[in-house]
Amino acid sequence: MTDAFLLWIEAEEWPAGEWDPADDVTDAVVTLADGSRWIASFCAFAHLATLRRRCVESGDNLGGRYLWASDLILVEDTARPTLEAVVRDLLTRGDLPSAFGRLEDDDAGEDAAGPSAGADDR
Repeated sequence: MTDAFLLWIEAEEWPAGEWDPADDVTDAVVTLADGSRWIASFCAFAHLATLRRRCVESGDNLGGRYLWASDLILVEDTARPTLEAVVRDLLTRGDLPSAFGRLEDDDAGEDAAGPSAGADDR
């Protein structure tokens, strides 16, 4: 563990070339020194326009008139150094439990590092 937490980033497990940290969204799991696990989605600011455009084209979310996600953190980019800095800041401020959802030990689809890659809403 680094800085009292371990960070698993789903996008790091995607095939090479599929992750654009400047314009993407990825789930991330933080494991704290006490063993507790927390999950959130990180979305690059630029990806909001991409998501909205896709909704306009598909008609989803009233044709792109709104976007929503639970446990969503908006970031400059989804690269590991950015996500680690955000987690450190949230821990320092005591805000991690407000920004992340808690994973329980019996949540399905987990392995030692993090949950298995699930649906891809990129």
